[in-house]
Amino acid sequence: MEGFAFSASVRVRFAETDAQGIAHHSNYLVWFEVARVEFLERYAGGYQRLRDEGIESLVLEARLRFHAPAHFDDRLLVHARCIDVRGARFRFEYAVERDGLLLAEGWTSHGTVDGMTLRATRTPEWLRSAITPASER
Repeated sequence: MEGFAFSASVRVRFAETDAQGIAHHSNYLVWFEVARVEFLERYAGGYQRLRDEGIESLVLEARLRFHAPAHFDDRLLVHARCIDVRGARFRFEYAVERDGLLLAEGWTSHGTVDGMTLRATRTPEWLRSAITPASER
């Protein structure tokens, strides 16, 4: 997909579909998370590294737009990139595709907080430098 340098593979499981064999809308946010966690693993040492450094990343907002349905046993690519890293916030954008057909797109916004107090804290420089250039590769 144009503008995305990273993607994660997802296979639609039977349990993720409705009676018509179409993937339930709630699964797209789960697939976004799969891609986000794999993105962080590849470029920032994994989500556990954030936690080890005393940082948590909370989802503040999510948006999702559907274009075409996914079905049982489809092999999907969930593209992800991180943009707009400012202060204690950053945003991931996603595109879900099957064989080049865009099925859905969306984004999640995140806030970094201190792991003990859950108070907002500036996104650490090591994380900022790891995830921002990763989206430009």
